[in-house]
Amino acid sequence: MDKMICIAGPTASGKTDLAVWLAKELDGEVVSCDSMQVYRRMNIGTAKPTEEEMQGIPHHMLDIVEPGEPMSVGKFTDLAAPIVNDILHRGKVPILAGGTGLYMDALVRGNDFAPIPETGCRQQLQARAREEGIQPLLEELRQVDPTSAQRLHPADEKRIIRALEVYRETGKTLTQHNWETQQIPPRYRPCWLGLDFYHRADLYRRIDLRVDRMLEQGLLEEIQSLLDSGLTPGSTAFQAIGYKEFLDYLNGTCTCAEAADHLKQSSRRYAKRQLTWFRRNPEIRWLKRSLTTEFSELCYMARQNIPFFD
Repeated sequence: MDKMICIAGPTASGKTDLAVWLAKELDGEVVSCDSMQVYRRMNIGTAKPTEEEMQGIPHHMLDIVEPGEPMSVGKFTDLAAPIVNDILHRGKVPILAGGTGLYMDALVRGNDFAPIPETGCRQQLQARAREEGIQPLLEELRQVDPTSAQRLHPADEKRIIRALEVYRETGKTLTQHNWETQQIPPRYRPCWLGLDFYHRADLYRRIDLRVDRMLEQGLLEEIQSLLDSGLTPGSTAFQAIGYKEFLDYLNGTCTCAEAADHLKQSSRRYAKRQLTWFRRNPEIRWLKRSLTTEFSELCYMARQNIPFFD
């Protein structure tokens, strides 16, 4: 096991606070694994840690791209892996913390991602989907990669096109690429910790309180500022939970209370998806608590589950 920690868990479960505490105790540095905290000027809606919350601990992979720039799991790992290696080289403990399971898993495993070519193949497939609908493309995928076709929902146009693109450009199915990746030994062997609650209602309560706090901190002003800077509602960054829910309110088609309720519901659904993703990892040591559990008790549980904690 490497002297390295991954803190996984759903939104609003307390990952940031625990990561900072562990970094202080173990002479570590935090590496964010959040697909939206990479964007500059998107602070409140992404629950990005403030300077005060960081408590002087270095945090990496925050504010690295503009909201209009694309970000992918491959780009993320290309940027994050050298940072993790540098932390290890300096004798410190990398602490990966975040709720984007795909990014965290890819960084730990060192996945070799299928290439994204610039041959126009994707554009051709997108044009065909607009003209014919996605069903013919899904049928074509079913002929060459039935496993991916079975796994993907017919409404998931983006991934259906991606799977066909990979096959046309490489001659290998996405299923084959994924299988080959899984045969490669992982880049790192960290200690995995997962945060959860005994009762789902406790997590939902924390989510509701976080949304209320975001509004108090100026979430609406942050969204309006992004719009004023030229960011369009259709941009990738604005698809983030915490932003898209309030566009209707700013357009005058719903009330602020309705938008806030929508965000709370979206965040709860996202938390369920996060837990489903992380629970597939048998290496995670789950730290469960209730709303009344003191932070010191959570720290004690973490300490007991980290083999190299002196």
